[in-house]
Amino acid sequence: MTLFDSTLRSIALEQPATIRVFESFHLDYCCGGNRPLAAACAEKGLDLQTVLTALAAATGANDGAAKDFSKATLTELIRHIVETHHAYVRDELPRLLSMAEKVARKHGPVHPEFTQVERQLQQLAGELTAHLEKEEAILFPYIVAMEASRTNAGSAPHACFGTVGSPIQMMINEHEAAGALLENMRTSTQGFTPPSDACPTLVGLLHGVDAFEKDLHRHVHLENNLLFPQAIALESEMLAAR
Repeated sequence: MTLFDSTLRSIALEQPATIRVFESFHLDYCCGGNRPLAAACAEKGLDLQTVLTALAAATGANDGAAKDFSKATLTELIRHIVETHHAYVRDELPRLLSMAEKVARKHGPVHPEFTQVERQLQQLAGELTAHLEKEEAILFPYIVAMEASRTNAGSAPHACFGTVGSPIQMMINEHEAAGALLENMRTSTQGFTPPSDACPTLVGLLHGVDAFEKDLHRHVHLENNLLFPQAIALESEMLAAR
């Protein structure tokens, strides 16, 4: 299969250095990652050859910052997700909400899109806070317990939710909802572009939400494309061995 026939998801999984390229072209490799590269470029009006050239440059640069988690244990992957991405969400959202409130108050009468951004950030904060708590209190401990049980040749741990596919599908749906909110913010602000009368707080807000969206893409990629499929496969293996 040629690169332009490959899905964004498979390219990102096989060559993590390409993630920065996808981010730079605003190509969704996580929730919408099952589209072939050529189709995704066509939908965005991007020149395929330009994207291919950028991907080739990224994969040839040996970018050490793009760590490959495909060989990590599920426990290691969960630890990284919680300590890096969950911590980032909890640290960054209060800062963005504070700025969004100030921006909406000052610029909202002339730029109503920033009043909308404030409302959407509040919604995002409420939904993501609950989302992280469900993962850390229920789903992630079950996955860690499964892996420990396999290592010790034990049986599958008890689950309060039937099979792991049920909470995983809920998490995927919530990922998509969070991504849609951020995409809407990007669209309403013309790609997080400050207006000519922007104050420093407004510029900082747009820069911050842009960075938050990029981190969320990496976060969701690790869960949707690596952690969740392996967790489902592990549970199936353990249940079959009973």
